[in-house]
Amino acid sequence: MRYVTSGESHGRVLTAIVTGVPAGVPIEQASIDAELARRQTGYGRGGRQQIETDRGTVLSGVRFGRTIGSPVTIAVANRDWDNWMDVMPAFGEANEATRVTAPRPGHADLAGIQKIGSRDIRDVLERASARETAARVAAGSVAKALLRELGVNIISFVSAVGAVEVETLDDPSSVDAGLVESSSVRCPDAEVSERMCRAIDEASAAGESLGGVFYVIASGVLPGLGAYAEADRRLDARLAAAMMSIPAIKGVEIGDGFAAAALPGSQVHDEISFDESRGLRRSTNHAGGLEGGMSNGEPLILRVAMKPIPTLMKPLGSVDIETLESVDASRERSDVCAVPAAAVVGEAEMAVVLADAYCDKFGGDCLQDMETAIAAYEARIRP
Repeated sequence: MRYVTSGESHGRVLTAIVTGVPAGVPIEQASIDAELARRQTGYGRGGRQQIETDRGTVLSGVRFGRTIGSPVTIAVANRDWDNWMDVMPAFGEANEATRVTAPRPGHADLAGIQKIGSRDIRDVLERASARETAARVAAGSVAKALLRELGVNIISFVSAVGAVEVETLDDPSSVDAGLVESSSVRCPDAEVSERMCRAIDEASAAGESLGGVFYVIASGVLPGLGAYAEADRRLDARLAAAMMSIPAIKGVEIGDGFAAAALPGSQVHDEISFDESRGLRRSTNHAGGLEGGMSNGEPLILRVAMKPIPTLMKPLGSVDIETLESVDASRERSDVCAVPAAAVVGEAEMAVVLADAYCDKFGGDCLQDMETAIAAYEARIRP
């Protein structure tokens, strides 16, 4: 299963095309829209979220609420398009007054125009904008629909905003998803959530932005997904790459991650035991559910670091690409903190990777055949 997206931040529409979707997967309009709505929530979001109310329009690949084995296309319209028709038309003469010539530090602006040879940074920033992730979440909703049928559940939560963070968790997979969804910053600790909100308010008043850290966790994953023999099929590598593809993500840990580098092996590796109800399993989960490039049957635990958004209301210094004079960086309507939204995007990325891994191992033509193959696999590996 793969996806490709198209569209610009202030263009007419964003589109996600998901290929390799098995036939027979139940798809609900409400589930697609609920995922899109989750991405739009979060304390510290900007004015764009008051304009857009994202809804996914399914254009292909679904009939009477079930996938039919062909590519699934979902469109997410930009309601703000009417205000940008003169700036983002497909045809006509360019309007010099709408050009952006002061690249923002930390954004794709400067490297992007150097890459494509444009004199207008808007040619780059419109696509590099994190608005594109709405289409990723739409694609992820299809992957999640398949995984639900296979008993896999994916959650996320925010563990840090700026310098405010929750205490280290012994088992992140045990976090109460209800508490996460009830928090405006998607943090399971109510007291820490309040401090995160205050930190966002302080950053907003100072014209600053804040990054943070979030977890993405999948439970119910079978062992043996991925590969140990081929580098590009290693599940840990694919999950890390998927997270790093999200705008502003700068670091990914799996399980104990960097902390494991400072510990002796006896405190890092998970002992194997046998449980009558679960069969062979690990007594702990320092590995984050991944060993040798494969899932090992324990919850998959990824910890992801997001840098502060590069658009600042008190802009940093830059250089005008036309005059080469020192200027303030350009400003676009932006968020103060988008870590809660990025966590939802992280769920979508994990869902697509895992759905593809399931299709790769158990066949991706038909959901019923996948379920039959999984039952036979579980019977074989259970002592």
